[in-house]
Amino acid sequence: MQKKTGWIAAGAFALATIGGGVGIAAASGGSAGNDDGTPITGSAYDRATSVALSTAGGGRVTQTEQGDEEGYYQVEVTKADGTVTDVNLDQSFKVVKTKTEAAETNDDAPQG
Repeated sequence: MQKKTGWIAAGAFALATIGGGVGIAAASGGSAGNDDGTPITGSAYDRATSVALSTAGGGRVTQTEQGDEEGYYQVEVTKADGTVTDVNLDQSFKVVKTKTEAAETNDDAPQG
């Protein structure tokens, strides 16, 4: 009986430890074992993407993140020519930084 009680206690401790780690990750805006940010949702998504699309001059939203290290919100906008603009916003949806990268090219493609 003592052996069974010990296994139950060990299992409960393991679950509490794992659950605590997930709770901490969720509270900090991330996920356990994953560096990806939390996607923006709801009305915040609507406002953030509207500002980002206007700032980038159009395109399509290809990724969003809340709790980015460069701003409270980050919206990635990809234009038809393949350029990608990251628009970082504060909690009031004001632009704090933008970064545009040229379209990716496939340098491994056969030439001519």
